[in-house]
Amino acid sequence: MRHIPLLLLCLLLQACSPSQLGLGESIKLAVMGTDDVTLTNEQIQSLPYASMYLRIDNGQRIFVVLGYDENDQQKWVTRDKVMLVTQRGRLVKTLGLKDNLLQVNNLSQDPLADALHIQDGARWTRTLSWTENGQLRSGTAVSTFTRDKDAVLELAGTKVACRVYHEEVNIDATGTSWENTFWVDALTGQVRQSRQMLGADTLPLDITILKPAKS
Repeated sequence: MRHIPLLLLCLLLQACSPSQLGLGESIKLAVMGTDDVTLTNEQIQSLPYASMYLRIDNGQRIFVVLGYDENDQQKWVTRDKVMLVTQRGRLVKTLGLKDNLLQVNNLSQDPLADALHIQDGARWTRTLSWTENGQLRSGTAVSTFTRDKDAVLELAGTKVACRVYHEEVNIDATGTSWENTFWVDALTGQVRQSRQMLGADTLPLDITILKPAKS
């Protein structure tokens, strides 16, 4: 893995004013080749913004800072204009990918809204729409949550004890299913890491929250 020198990080930060960042601008640190981007713990902690590592469709890992935090949703925007919207750790919308998650409803009933009290076997029903190979798809999805063994993640130099939940998602009308996985901070209930699909076998995204947004 290649580490980004602190000087390069500072130069990138100088190129974006705080007001630009507040309007959804984000930092995408990439290097020549296909190596994952890795920042030191000190670099991550020194930034005043919430940040994450992001891997799209098993590609190169990049580093992104938060653009907007409003109405209980976080909007992360990369330099190439890809936007991810998360709510309580769940992807609820994307823009700019080759396929996108367009809408998710009934979010108030999402078990992740109270992640420290998810019961094994908890279920959640919602309607969602997404694109698949450029074609619009939609359906009523039913999720079932199961708890796995707890795990400890090391995030930006801090060990975080997490509860691990697998979410099996089924759309009976089409006979399709997929699985999401969430690592939930056992103290705060924040989702600190996840692997989520936009739809049925469509575009996996791996998210690791290095510095959470302040609640």
